[in-house]
Amino acid sequence: MRRMGPKAWGRPHPPSGRSRLLRIDYPRRGRRGLLRLVPSWRQLLGLSLICCAAVAALVGYVYSTVHIADVNATARAEANVYYWADGTQMVSVGAINRQNVPLSDIPPSLQNAVISAENADFYTDPGFSVGGLGRAVVNMARGGEIQGGSTITQQYVKNTYLTPEQTVDRKLRELCLAVKLSSSLSKQEILQGYLNTSWFGRNAYGVQAAAMAYYGMDARELDPGRSALLAALLKGAEQYDPSLSEANHRRAEARWKYVLDRQVELGHMSRQERAQYTAFPEPRPQTVSTGLSGQTGYLVDVANKYIEKRTGLTAADLGRGGYKIRTTFDRTKVEQLRQTVDKVTAQTLDPERRVADRDVQFGAASIRPGDGAVLALYGGSDATKHFTNNADTAGVPVGSAFKPFVLAAALQHGVRSAGTAPLRLPVTTDSFYDGTGVLTTGTPWLLPERSATGAIPFSTGFPTTLRQALVAGGDSVYTRLGEDIGLQKVRDLAVSTGLLPQSMAPLERPFSVGTSTPSAIRMADAYATFAEDGRRTDPYSVTAVTYRGTQLEGLERPPGRQVLETEVAREVSRAMRDVAVDALGPDTLRALATPIAAGRTGDTDRLPAAWFIGHTEELSTAVTVFRDKPGEGGLLPVTGVGGSGAERGDFLPLRVWSSYMTAALSGP
Repeated sequence: MRRMGPKAWGRPHPPSGRSRLLRIDYPRRGRRGLLRLVPSWRQLLGLSLICCAAVAALVGYVYSTVHIADVNATARAEANVYYWADGTQMVSVGAINRQNVPLSDIPPSLQNAVISAENADFYTDPGFSVGGLGRAVVNMARGGEIQGGSTITQQYVKNTYLTPEQTVDRKLRELCLAVKLSSSLSKQEILQGYLNTSWFGRNAYGVQAAAMAYYGMDARELDPGRSALLAALLKGAEQYDPSLSEANHRRAEARWKYVLDRQVELGHMSRQERAQYTAFPEPRPQTVSTGLSGQTGYLVDVANKYIEKRTGLTAADLGRGGYKIRTTFDRTKVEQLRQTVDKVTAQTLDPERRVADRDVQFGAASIRPGDGAVLALYGGSDATKHFTNNADTAGVPVGSAFKPFVLAAALQHGVRSAGTAPLRLPVTTDSFYDGTGVLTTGTPWLLPERSATGAIPFSTGFPTTLRQALVAGGDSVYTRLGEDIGLQKVRDLAVSTGLLPQSMAPLERPFSVGTSTPSAIRMADAYATFAEDGRRTDPYSVTAVTYRGTQLEGLERPPGRQVLETEVAREVSRAMRDVAVDALGPDTLRALATPIAAGRTGDTDRLPAAWFIGHTEELSTAVTVFRDKPGEGGLLPVTGVGGSGAERGDFLPLRVWSSYMTAALSGP
């Protein structure tokens, strides 16, 4: 064995393999100048391995901590959609205009168009695109936005689970969630979610809202041409909505052609089918969303109140959205009523010249006798400007239009005898107060012409029957009649026919001549009780509500019940036909061509409102006119409204009623 010389013991030993790995030779020794800063290939490899390990650890951590259940509430939110009685859409209400639909309701042409335009490899990719991920890394390195060619799965994740900001953390979470979703949901479920959460412009989220916004139809009705345009909008509606500008139109048409051609290229469409779509499918012009303006807000208000009452849902529950609400409102009748009020207002009122014509308000409602369905209402000029719903407010005295309830109570209960014995005397519509103030039945003296006020005091010695007093004023007659019946009985009968207890006035002497303040909806419904021979049905405005496919309970049609004797209801209706004849005249009666019974306020009423309510077998409608100015502390007088030549206090509601009923009853 060779021995080392003395010098050998003093030489340094080369570092072992482990020592070489632990040693960081940087800046590199043995190099001069800038070369000292150039890392070796070993150093570069080591740094790359460390970075990869760190990224892998970060991805693993993020993957293990993100949860699919962490859904963004905004993405889940849907609009409440209200439908007319015929099933067509009335309005979509909510912060986000979205209506989720199942994939089965989305035509294959739209599915294929979106896949062709956005993610051709959707059905085979793992939830993310390697190329898109690479572009995102490059953008990040350049200091740009952290984005690239996201897959449909990634876009669905962004729409549904994440906030929209562009950060490394959000992009990493998007990638991990996309992979998780791909392993837990089917491609069909992901595609359905994506199509229901994507933004298409015009405040439309999801294909159903987009189809309505651009073409006024349900998504399932879209053809391949229209589907291609909606798919084109996903690239950026602000750049591709053709109605916004000529440049947008050029971009939209080019993109539309690309989407169709791309489907041919990918085998989703044959060349023969592609050849059928050469004309650009122009969407309907973009309009400013009216939302709840006009009468729509009043209709929604009535529907919501009914839902809250019948189902227990609160306003907050409805505000979260997702409800599909089928109403009883007849689109044609609502429009006829609106047009009638607008026409009468334009022809009669002149607020520039007459102070009395200012701040005039109309309220009206139509009920279908027999089941109580609210078919139409007029709540004011515009629900976004006049917030009180005039059709459903309790605050306007009903005046002489209340007298039919007093007459019905008299016919049903009789009147108290003058003696001490607890007897009740029968009453007919031909009963009258004699010279001693006792109600009797017989042949009264001839009724003279009315005085300037229309009232016929007992002291004149000329009695008037209850029927005649209903037609010709007769406040003193009905004031006395209410006392003889008992005001509590009158009140109870009025409530039994449909008026709300909280709208009833105190039981004081003027009670019988209309100091109570029921709404137009309730007056129309109560008069419908007379039309139905005393059978009362509560008014209803909603027939069905579904929430995410499940129908809510408690919205069955209200049952009817007998609240008046049949002959009593018929006799009151016969008496009110005399009111209709006196008010409407022969021409209107011939135009309506149907038996009419009506009640009204008249020129003897000194209350700040005018009413006309009338019913046929098909329709019961109440119309009120009053003056109301916020801050004035109550209703203003209606004296002089429409000019000094106004022949009666109720002529405005009468004009609205007769014109509307003529149109409504002559329809198909």
